Amino acid sequence: MRQTSFAAMHCSLARTLEVVGDWWSPLVLRDLYLGLDRFDQLVADLGISRNLLAARLDALVAGGVVAREAYQEHPVRHRYVLTEAGRDLVPVLLALTAWGDRWATPEGGPPLRVRHTACGAETRATVCCSGCGQPLEAGQVRCTPGPGGREAPGTALLGRVVAGGADDGAAPPADPPTRTAPA
Repeated sequence: MRQTSFAAMHCSLARTLEVVGDWWSPLVLRDLYLGLDRFDQLVADLGISRNLLAARLDALVAGGVVAREAYQEHPVRHRYVLTEAGRDLVPVLLALTAWGDRWATPEGGPPLRVRHTACGAETRATVCCSGCGQPLEAGQVRCTPGPGGREAPGTALLGRVVAGGADDGAAPPADPPTRTAPA
């Protein structure tokens, strides 16, 4: 179980990780998206203990990314579905999967293929600029302070760094180091 809470951090990424940042949550969300919506299906697919899955589902429901729906009354049984917030995480999961397909591919190649239903093409997720549509890459983006930015836990130094200052008098690197995929 997680030992540190990010709930009080003044950072959108930290607060996202508070909801979905443990090891099991992205896998549970993936399985729900792919249609495994019953508790026993999730246990069987993931090999997760029942207690741990129950805790993860409770946290995802509390975080607003999963909803619990009764499908049987005697005894009461539930199915789990992604909420609007949960469905909004699907592109993030696809992007993480694309990263894994490039940098941590299982033996034999990617276990899933993704097909875009609108055009029928096999695809891989990329994060693109909402203005021009070009893929976003680390060396081609710059962050600037947002309206909610302030010096607070989780962003104590970031405000000064993204505004062009530095936390220790040194300028941030102009170009982050680049890495290439293994051959």
